[in-house]
Amino acid sequence: MADNVASLFRGTAAHSPSMAALARESDGVGPIDFCIPCNPYFPTPGMFDELAGRLREIITYYPSSADTITAELCALLQLPPSCVAMGNGSTELITWIDHLLVRESLAIPVPTFGRWTDQPMETGKRVDMFPLMESNGFALDPAQYIEFIRARGTRVAVICNPNNPDGGFLSRRAVVNFMDQLQDLDLIVIDESFLEFADAENDPSVVEEAVLRPNVIVLRSLGKNFGLHGIRFGYLVANPALAGKIRSMLPKWNLNSFAETVVFMLKEHGAEYMESLHLVRRDRLDMARQLSALPGLTVYPSQGNFLFVRLPVGAEGTVVRDRLLTEHRILVRECGNKIGSSSRFLRLVVRPQTDVRRLVSGMEQVLYGSRRGAAVPELGTGTSYSSGTAAVDRLISETNGVGMPLAAQAAAMPSLPPAQTWPGPAPAQAPTGMPGLVPAPAPAAAMMPPQQQPAARMPAPAPPQQQPMPAVAQMPNVAQMPNVAQMPGVAQMQPAPQMQPAAQMMPQAPPMSAVAQMAQMAQAAQAQAQRQQAPIPAVAQAPSPAAQAQARSMQPPPQAPAMPAMAPAPAAGLGQTGMPGLRNRGLTAAQVRGRTEPEPTPAPQPTGWPAAGAMYNQVG
Repeated sequence: MADNVASLFRGTAAHSPSMAALARESDGVGPIDFCIPCNPYFPTPGMFDELAGRLREIITYYPSSADTITAELCALLQLPPSCVAMGNGSTELITWIDHLLVRESLAIPVPTFGRWTDQPMETGKRVDMFPLMESNGFALDPAQYIEFIRARGTRVAVICNPNNPDGGFLSRRAVVNFMDQLQDLDLIVIDESFLEFADAENDPSVVEEAVLRPNVIVLRSLGKNFGLHGIRFGYLVANPALAGKIRSMLPKWNLNSFAETVVFMLKEHGAEYMESLHLVRRDRLDMARQLSALPGLTVYPSQGNFLFVRLPVGAEGTVVRDRLLTEHRILVRECGNKIGSSSRFLRLVVRPQTDVRRLVSGMEQVLYGSRRGAAVPELGTGTSYSSGTAAVDRLISETNGVGMPLAAQAAAMPSLPPAQTWPGPAPAQAPTGMPGLVPAPAPAAAMMPPQQQPAARMPAPAPPQQQPMPAVAQMPNVAQMPNVAQMPGVAQMQPAPQMQPAAQMMPQAPPMSAVAQMAQMAQAAQAQAQRQQAPIPAVAQAPSPAAQAQARSMQPPPQAPAMPAMAPAPAAGLGQTGMPGLRNRGLTAAQVRGRTEPEPTPAPQPTGWPAAGAMYNQVG
């Protein structure tokens, strides 16, 4: 396969060769598939056995009409058949939507599913592409998107929720508000092809809204969530007039016998289907944690059954893709031919944990060689095939009219620096100062006169032999020091043998006794506290500059408590990703899901097939 990788990718009209083509090049055994986003847990082994047992019947005879198959699906989903049209895959429905309902222009955020950009351009429509910014984690701002649509005068608007390839998600409320703001458009399409895998909220679908609105279509896929891309079936939900217009144009037998067999099997396997979604959501969290531990790799929050990742600096996506395929038999989706993306990005499908461990191991070897924490090498070897990015840029400039010059914007698009992280808990500051002593807060340090600042950076000479310094409790004039008697630990300070005088530690300061320095600091602190009408916690906790200097040149007293153990600092470049709040601690479920609200409480396990409007609140 190694000699034919470049030709395999050049010779396909899709972004990647088919699994059948790859299997033919490798003695009939295909690679581990992290490219095609389908459900690895459904159908169940028992369902596959049933399909295999009926294979002769399935492939010999004609299927029932599309109306019969649609009626069965609607009975499961509790949708009116008059509001549903089934197609031979969602791409067939996108084609008919373009031919019948898009008259002049269509707006779509990019990067996204390629048929939403390519199909209208193939029929001469203007496609207004709204760029999702990498600096914002590819998140869609509906308000800015609406402004863009109004400025361009677009008549059809599309939102993919979750979006492909980044998995970005909008709440149901945000989508409904979007439809409210654009109710004067010819058409609004909400592509929910991956929504079954979302768990950011209990009921994210807007199918019920589509039935009631005159200009809204919700597009759904069946192959992705059922794990059956090869069958090619999907459906749309709209008001009866819109759905009927699409349905009337579809061929009589546009659905095959495999699709019919699966649809009629589903009513017996609702619980297994919901469990499969639960397993995919679990694996998404685990996979994001493992990938985010790779140095320099950025993992974006996703609500789909895939993760969008940015490769480290110096890594080129086509080289990584080809080496993973030839050296590790792993197929990944390199996103250089997606408008609004580049070859530095991969889309990785969520798979079981055993497969993910193999993926992570392969990426470690391809990206870093044998040294996991090593700097990312310049991957200069391998195929020079560029995924057609330049051709895509030309296509934009030639077909987008007087719209936004996205090719130029993409080149100037800001990117996150490798060490930048999204908002999250700040790392704890390392404690400083003498063990067992609480460091003084900033206000106390600010009140110290400049001549009393400790010379922390000056190397101290060897301490001369001298008599031990008397304890503070024996020093004269202590009674005249305001509030010194209240300072914790002063009376317990023990004599320090062979201690270096403060004057030798700070030659730039005028001669001053330790007691005088402490008194001056205490007086300044007391005056500051009186002005603020607040207690002086800093004075009660801060040792004098002389005491700090003396502490650096002697061993800690025996009775001083030990400093708490500090976590070692992370190695440079490790764990620095674009995920929110991540710094070598892995990801929380909320961060992977791109949400801020608390985790939902899992509902009881279903016993039957879920309805379309309630299929998301069964398993968390």
